[in-house]
Amino acid sequence: MIQMAMANSGSSAAAPPRQDQHDRSKWLLDCPEPPSPWHELKSQVKESFLTKAKRFKSLQKQPLPKRILSILQAVFPIFGWCRNYKLIMFKNDLMAGLTLASLCIPQSIGYATLAKLDPQYGLYSSVVPPLIYALMGTSREVAIGPVAVELIDPETDPLGYTKLVLTTTFFAGIFQASFGIFRLGFLVDFLSHAAIVGFMGGAAIVIGLQQLKGLLGITNFTTNTDIVSVLRTVWRSCHQQWSPHTFILGCSFLSFILIARFIGKKNKKLFWLPAIAPLISVVVSTLMVFLTKADEHGVKTVRHIKGGLNPISINDLEFNTPHLGHIAKIGLIVAVVALTEAIAVGRSFAGIKGYRLDGNKEMVAIGFMNVLGSLTSCYAATALECLTRLLYYTPIAILASIILSALPGLIDINEAIHIWKIDKLDFLALIGAFFGVLFGSVEIGLLVAVVISFAKIILISIRPGIETLGRIPGTDIFADTDQYPMSVKTPRVLICRVKSALLCFANASSIEERIMRWINEEEEDENTMSNDERKILFVVLDMSNLMNVDTSGITALVELHNNLIQIGIELVIVNPKWHVFHKLNQAKFVSKIGGRVYLTIREAFDACFGLKV
Repeated sequence: MIQMAMANSGSSAAAPPRQDQHDRSKWLLDCPEPPSPWHELKSQVKESFLTKAKRFKSLQKQPLPKRILSILQAVFPIFGWCRNYKLIMFKNDLMAGLTLASLCIPQSIGYATLAKLDPQYGLYSSVVPPLIYALMGTSREVAIGPVAVELIDPETDPLGYTKLVLTTTFFAGIFQASFGIFRLGFLVDFLSHAAIVGFMGGAAIVIGLQQLKGLLGITNFTTNTDIVSVLRTVWRSCHQQWSPHTFILGCSFLSFILIARFIGKKNKKLFWLPAIAPLISVVVSTLMVFLTKADEHGVKTVRHIKGGLNPISINDLEFNTPHLGHIAKIGLIVAVVALTEAIAVGRSFAGIKGYRLDGNKEMVAIGFMNVLGSLTSCYAATALECLTRLLYYTPIAILASIILSALPGLIDINEAIHIWKIDKLDFLALIGAFFGVLFGSVEIGLLVAVVISFAKIILISIRPGIETLGRIPGTDIFADTDQYPMSVKTPRVLICRVKSALLCFANASSIEERIMRWINEEEEDENTMSNDERKILFVVLDMSNLMNVDTSGITALVELHNNLIQIGIELVIVNPKWHVFHKLNQAKFVSKIGGRVYLTIREAFDACFGLKV
């Protein structure tokens, strides 16, 4: 028993006092039972959902005006930062607003066309969502507008497609707001950074291929989004349907936008040029078509855009359609992708600027933005009525070129190379998402990325990792002998550590076999020592990395103990976690090994040699 081991331990100058060892081991053996899984779940729920409730409860002691202000600041962050707003900031904000408007308005019209909606819906989505986000959002740099990634695979309904898009936006907003209200932001983290990089890269290529319809002036285009279908359609159309005038016009302004962006990067004083280049392209191309009557010679234009402010669209939401399940599914995908992108961008800027981004508030803000947007004729958004008549002559090819100019930023080759160098499994998730979107659809790409990410987690958690430990000279530190070749193995003791976080059915047998193989190798090692000197007396199993163990893992430990007893070797356990020790104790394994459970390898080492030597 452990007490006998301590009592018979030999003296050592460097060894800790035996009474201290006894007390520490007794603490481990007599520790209370850990909380049940149900109790832990309730604690996590309370921590997640009742934090704000406790905060609001403390407000009851404050005066009514301060209480109201605190609640408004919690719901609408604008009431928090507007008190410190200075007039000098207004000049910069006005310039930023004009710059973003010149960029977002043409892009929004292009994205509406990509989503197979009338152009005015792109303008609608550039008005209401940014206003709502300004009131409820916490990021100071994120620009809000419709996103092409969310709309590359719509479920087409010839009779009520617009209603379905608005309903999808409504569902996306409900999901997003729910994630924030119920503090479920961790769900967004299931899409790893590598998966997002691959997904965005594949989506950028698919979106770019879709723009070939407008850039080439093709009339009949495939509704599929995979690269094979799109390239097949383009190849067939190039022989008869395409418009050379449209292609030349689109490529010319695409080159202009890209050159403007290059100049803006090289000359910081011309930072405004890339931002207004899309608006310049729209204005100049519209005037060219109007003056030359190019629309009568095959150049397709936007034509009529309905004037007026955003109409109320409550009655346009469709909840009785047979496509409701599919709409909800697309809404969930839109919600997750938009939140992942917006929060990732927002956190990047927050880190650079040195302020904190509240992820849950971001989700609520984006969710309410989409819910209210769907009620005012807007479609899904994430991070100028007087011009509608002038946009009649705007070429479709220009809108396509504006979208194409924004796509290179979504393909991050340098980051893909960096991920390849750091983590090959992460790169596999990236490639899976990329090719899933490219050759399948958005859903397939996301599914492949999530599956690979989960497979990586499971593989890392259960892979049969175990290492032998040796003492670092001059210290009481025991480290991996492969990582630290200078470490010295202890004669007659095999010290090993489980590297896996989980000892379960998938890796328990492998770990047991590995330990027995090491023992056989030690026994068969040819050296000058006698058989008695070479015989291993103890196997010290360090469980400090082990977070959980199942019944298969316990069974494997019992079998290992029985096999070791048959050849005269005793098993010692070191530093098991709370839940692991509780399960081992419940299974009577601790008593089977004679209570040889210690907090540190040094204590186990001293106790073992005190008993045997």
